[in-house]
Amino acid sequence: VPAVSSAASGRFKARIDSASQTLSYELSYSGLEGDVRQAHIHFGQHGVNGGIMVWLCQTAANPSPVATTPPCPQSGTVSGVISAADVIGPAGQGIAATEFAEMAKAINAGVAYVNVHSSKFPGGEIRGQLRDDD
Repeated sequence: VPAVSSAASGRFKARIDSASQTLSYELSYSGLEGDVRQAHIHFGQHGVNGGIMVWLCQTAANPSPVATTPPCPQSGTVSGVISAADVIGPAGQGIAATEFAEMAKAINAGVAYVNVHSSKFPGGEIRGQLRDDD
């Protein structure tokens, strides 16, 4: 938001395990028009920008505050497991650091999106609202 015109595409798959408070994910993307900078899950409904809940990947240009965040490939697939320690907020929207259940609730409610940021589009080159496909 605002929309950008890009040839890039992506896919995000995740599984939330509430018992162990983990989210296992796989993010794939290709065709970015700029150099990849970072990717996150944000807290925001469709068409609205929101704060970062968790980092999915990082680069030297945009390092994550969480040491275990994997590096972003320029194109391809990155995967990982997120735990409560990886949740960073957004406190200003009512989700405090480490509040895994609040993050999961936002994802399940459809008010979270994945955003892959690039040098050409620092606000995000590709974005997709999360939904339950089960």
